[in-house]
Amino acid sequence: MSITISNTSARIQYTATSNQTQFTVPFEFFADADLLVVHTNAGGVDTTLSLASNPSSVSQYSVSGAGESGGGSITLGSGATAGDKYTIQRNLSLERTTDFPTSGTFPIETLNTELDKIVALLQQAEVKINLSPKASSSTSTAFGLTFPELVANKLLTVNSAGDGLEFSQEIGTFKGNWGASTSYVQRDIVKDTSTNNIFIALTSHTSSGSQPLTTNTDSAKWSLLVDAASATTSATNAASSATASANSATASANSATASANSATASANSATSAANSFDSFDDRYLGAKSSEPSTDNDGDALVTGALFFDTTANATKVWTGSAWQTVTVSASNQTNINTVAGISSNVTTVAGIASNVTSVAGVSSDVTTVAGIASNVTTVAADGTDIGNVAGSISNVNTVASNISNVNTVAGANSNISTVAGANSNISTVASNISGVNSFADRYRVASSDPSSSLDAGDLAFNTSSNVLKYYDGSAWQTITADTDVKTKVSANDTTAGFLNGKLVAGSNVTFTEGSDGGNETLTIAATDNSIPFAIALG
Repeated sequence: MSITISNTSARIQYTATSNQTQFTVPFEFFADADLLVVHTNAGGVDTTLSLASNPSSVSQYSVSGAGESGGGSITLGSGATAGDKYTIQRNLSLERTTDFPTSGTFPIETLNTELDKIVALLQQAEVKINLSPKASSSTSTAFGLTFPELVANKLLTVNSAGDGLEFSQEIGTFKGNWGASTSYVQRDIVKDTSTNNIFIALTSHTSSGSQPLTTNTDSAKWSLLVDAASATTSATNAASSATASANSATASANSATASANSATASANSATSAANSFDSFDDRYLGAKSSEPSTDNDGDALVTGALFFDTTANATKVWTGSAWQTVTVSASNQTNINTVAGISSNVTTVAGIASNVTSVAGVSSDVTTVAGIASNVTTVAADGTDIGNVAGSISNVNTVASNISNVNTVAGANSNISTVAGANSNISTVASNISGVNSFADRYRVASSDPSSSLDAGDLAFNTSSNVLKYYDGSAWQTITADTDVKTKVSANDTTAGFLNGKLVAGSNVTFTEGSDGGNETLTIAATDNSIPFAIALG
């Protein structure tokens, strides 16, 4: 076998795409078994895959390109999961595979292969060295990286000589309230209940004496971590300052809202107060449901920073490496709770710090606004209406330029009210305007018969002849009154009728209707010859 060992790292790592099965091996290897393939899932768990000639799952792989210059590839038995990592590295056995004869023909090809394997093993070792901790090339002192025997709850540090590693201090442990005749070890943390201060043990000892620890006989064995009294005083002062600032800011905000242009011009206030608040905001972070990792500005936490844990209902202090619960007196706890209760106001002040600074610069104007507070309050109550007027200022200007017309309309207010009262009728006419226009074409009044826009059924009143006419489609026809007169027998008669219906033939009397449809007559005749008479009506 003769291959070229290139200057390529004997390790490569891929982040798989969904259902990816093939991965390139960019370095040379001599046999399929010379590779180590490790799969790392999303949870960080490593699994070494198995070599198989016919892989059937994602935990198995096959190899191509063994013994070839430039490397080869591996193929998984099934598709990979997107985001998973696959690490491939050369994994030659550290052994001599060939002994050369002391005489006779020298196997040059075998020697070449052995030399290739030596280079490959060196590259393999280089990968492991690069994955191991080591001193920098510029280190001036020899540094032994041999780990000492492991010890529980100890910190790994550099020894005092600076040339090796050792396990030294115990990790600090909170032991609660300090007590007399109690065994403490180095880095134990306790609370002094007389001052609520937090201390850390500098040396291991059995406690004696009494609190406070600053005057205790063992005071030299303790170091102050948290000065709770100072922190409480600062918190109280800051709370008072924040409350005053919040009230001032609220009043300024109301004034600014009410007097739009004036508030905008009045916005540059207490630079020193803003700076003081920023410092306080970095020291007291307000009420939070979990321990923060940064201050309210997103910056690194400062040692001594405080916050109120709403989940644990406790005030906590940042020791420089961890949050520690602080217990304060009942009166001071009330003050801290006051600050927590106005945290939104404090946050509001922080958000308008530049405006507060601006207000300071125009304090005389603010004082003036304060003197007309009732007027400002009145304007604020009409803020919405003012905003509406401002949004329609062009319309307001239009009205102003037409004020004479407006006054004219005002003088006709009663007429306008009358029209407004008939608004529904006007709306009805408007919605039926086509019918109104149609009626105007259907009925006309004139001194002569209309000659245009004529439709069969049109009506017209001729004022010259005082007759009503209709258009039959070709000519105007006069409408005459019905001359047929009906009569009633008496005032009590409920139904009018014609004569032949109202007259009833009596005994020996007959009625005969003549000239039906023409100039009709009604003959009354007696059938008894003793009463001969006839009445002709026409």
